[in-house]
Amino acid sequence: MVHVGIGYDVHPLVEGRKLILGGVEIPHPKGLAGHSDADVLMHAICDALLGAMGLADIGHFFPNTDPRWRGVASRMFLEEAARQAVFQEGRIVNVDATLIAEQPKIIPYVDAMRTNVAKALGISFKRVGIKATTHEKLGFLGREEGIAAMAVASVDMPG
Repeated sequence: MVHVGIGYDVHPLVEGRKLILGGVEIPHPKGLAGHSDADVLMHAICDALLGAMGLADIGHFFPNTDPRWRGVASRMFLEEAARQAVFQEGRIVNVDATLIAEQPKIIPYVDAMRTNVAKALGISFKRVGIKATTHEKLGFLGREEGIAAMAVASVDMPG
């Protein structure tokens, strides 16, 4: 039976940090603040996968109070979600995500992001969708104070 989960994440943009999205370092004057590398795309996908399996969220598995996760690449979080799928006797069917940011333009990096996500999850590139949209200059995202991501994932689970 196919189970579906959703994920959402948002982090503020700050000076002095690299901007990492989908495991890709993107040239930008600001990066995302967070305990790990603050990759909102991978965080949203991780939560979607964990939700599809009926598990706790990313904060349960990787609490931001644990120094082990300080500065870690979020790819590790996706790899753990993939391990959880195997442990649950599930199979990741697909993931689809949308980044929400006024800047930088994401399209030139989408294929590299899809490749990184697919490798971390052990699935085909064709089963990973990544899109981008703006917030039409509305709210904190529109003022370029942060970047957000939404994701949906499906996992084929027994019973």
